[in-house]
Amino acid sequence: MRRLVETMLLICGMSACNTAGPHFRGLPATRITVEGSTFDVRVRGELAEAIRINAEYAPRFGPIQRRAGIAMAQVSGCTVKEVRGDQAQATGILDCD
Repeated sequence: MRRLVETMLLICGMSACNTAGPHFRGLPATRITVEGSTFDVRVRGELAEAIRINAEYAPRFGPIQRRAGIAMAQVSGCTVKEVRGDQAQATGILDCD
């Protein structure tokens, strides 16, 4: 029984790994890989969200921030003015003409 409970908790925890933020809920994600980092990207209006879904050892936000920006630009077709967030979830401000 204990093993079943542990397995259920593990499955629930893993299913929440790429859950969209409140502003992006209900939008389909586009999966894209940039330089070894894989993101689920969602776009709504002038904002984009990139959730990193792959495991990386001790990632710093600097390189992840740049890769997330590239992923957001490729998915949205817009220029990314700024990327905020952390190693797991980043939000980009888009400049779409």
